[in-house]
Amino acid sequence: MGKYIDGFVIPLPRGKVDEYRRIAEKAGEIWKEHGALDYWECLGDDLEAKDMVSFRKAADAGEDETVVFSWIVFASREDRDRVNAAIMADPRIKEMMGEDSEPFDCKRMAYGGFRELVHM
Repeated sequence: MGKYIDGFVIPLPRGKVDEYRRIAEKAGEIWKEHGALDYWECLGDDLEAKDMVSFRKAADAGEDETVVFSWIVFASREDRDRVNAAIMADPRIKEMMGEDSEPFDCKRMAYGGFRELVHM
């Protein structure tokens, strides 16, 4: 059985990139501490592809926003469920989620769990 991946696409105001980076760096450390195998946060750079749906459009990003493409790798779906339960109970994550000014609107984030299909 292959690995399991949680994926995210997030529209992010350009003025909040540094704040998002600080939060993502802390979150990545915590996820890996609880058992995630890999943690990626990528900032949009070349988002317009001719004759395809762009990530900007898919994320419904405005002119003042960029797109974050992120994924977290786990050993299995069961491991993902265990790690994410531990994450949600971790006071450090609760503290970060409780901050008054979140750098993005969680309701606009696309999220899903994916089974590994091909990995080379």
